[in-house]
Amino acid sequence: MSRIVSLGPARQEIYLIDRDDFEGLEIEGQSIFGKMVIGTEVDIDKTFFGVGGSGANAAVTFARRGHETVFLGNLAHDAAGESVLQCFDAENIDSSYASFTRTATGCSVILLDAKSSDQTVLNFRGASAKSDNLSAADLDLIQPDWLYAGTLYGNTEKLLEFFEKAHAIQAKVMFNPGPDELKQPEKLIGLLDDVDILLVNKKEAAQIVPGVLLTELLAHLSNYCETVIITDGSMGAIATNHHETYRFGVYEQIRVRDATGVGDAFGSGFLASFADNGDFEQSLKFASANAAKVAREYGAETGILTGDEDSHLMPIQKVEDLAGWT
Repeated sequence: MSRIVSLGPARQEIYLIDRDDFEGLEIEGQSIFGKMVIGTEVDIDKTFFGVGGSGANAAVTFARRGHETVFLGNLAHDAAGESVLQCFDAENIDSSYASFTRTATGCSVILLDAKSSDQTVLNFRGASAKSDNLSAADLDLIQPDWLYAGTLYGNTEKLLEFFEKAHAIQAKVMFNPGPDELKQPEKLIGLLDDVDILLVNKKEAAQIVPGVLLTELLAHLSNYCETVIITDGSMGAIATNHHETYRFGVYEQIRVRDATGVGDAFGSGFLASFADNGDFEQSLKFASANAAKVAREYGAETGILTGDEDSHLMPIQKVEDLAGWT
């Protein structure tokens, strides 16, 4: 068991689920979500209430795997914040280092088409939008083995503080940047000196380094970071730690019910396993299984695995000679 800090947003998520009213329409070359007429009432089929955000999602994975888990992020003393804290209590996640602000806790309303699984997300960042108040000095008190960082909505200076502090106390860092960090590729590359494991998808990787093929992107990113994992949706993923390189497919072919939190499930699933056993290949398999299970359920956390479930074989191949390696 390891002590892991999960740094990032936490919010309440409200799902509105329907089989026809949210169906996409094509208008002048653009996909418009929903057939709803302004000023009318629309009856929907189902609601679902959950907790989300990269900080919360990752924390649940670590805790279910049995790690001592600490959440670091912003909440508020309101109904949404209470729903997050209730989730943390139920999952045995330490929220004593959470910061409470006057700004309301973040909240997302997710309009989900039950037939296609397409969704439109109305996102209020709330308390998570600001992170200057978060203190890297908390890591001195927590003394974690790992820091898992999701987005801080573009605050690369604060991320650097946390990464440098983590290494100063000999904790390792895994980083899954968000869109706001990816808009600053030069600053993001500057962070990678202090990152042990980087997780991005193919499109995100191409925003950081040149390349089209997964192998090219992996080779370029591995110049900046020891361990790199690049996912590619239904095409699987590729990963290297400079000693082993694997190309692998999805854990199983499933009908995706809800894609919310699947990336978080993959990244945190990898670290939850790797912090247990240090087995690179096995951890990639668990990451894939965790992501697949989450995609089969509503909500970012419903399907998160504990590690005790029976697993099955999946397509994974060791790459001996990575084309484009530099």
